[in-house]
Amino acid sequence: MMTTATESETIHTIDIRKDVFIAASPEASFEALLEELGPGSRMPDGTPFPMTIEPWPGGRWYRDRGNAGGHKFGHLWGHVQVIKAPVLLELTGPMPMSYPAVNHVQYRLAAEGKGTRLSLVHRAMGLIPAEHAGGMPEGWEHGLKMIKELAERRAKR
Repeated sequence: MMTTATESETIHTIDIRKDVFIAASPEASFEALLEELGPGSRMPDGTPFPMTIEPWPGGRWYRDRGNAGGHKFGHLWGHVQVIKAPVLLELTGPMPMSYPAVNHVQYRLAAEGKGTRLSLVHRAMGLIPAEHAGGMPEGWEHGLKMIKELAERRAKR
């Protein structure tokens, strides 16, 4: 028996590329990156969205939702694939996708003048709904803005 795939069963891809200039050193920018991916993460409306990132190869990137009724709750977003502080961080895993998909996110930091150029590449493939894919660029833009603000605030101290 042969069946026809519906739109929700079709494999889609994502390829997002963004960069931002940060008026701070690569070291301060990398620290801000880890803070934003970890305990300092916030939603666009300012709501805290604390995550945990273990900054070593194979380290987990996850959201711990605590315990309830003796059971642990949480969401694995990915693993650290490559870390070369303060110039490179690569993550791989399901990210915020609770459906069949694979993701790879690369943060590359390079000294530029008196600051740092932070470049992000997010590539994904899987059964990605169009409405979810459509919101991804805005989400990454928010994250880069938060990293920039955090690094520049720290650099002024």
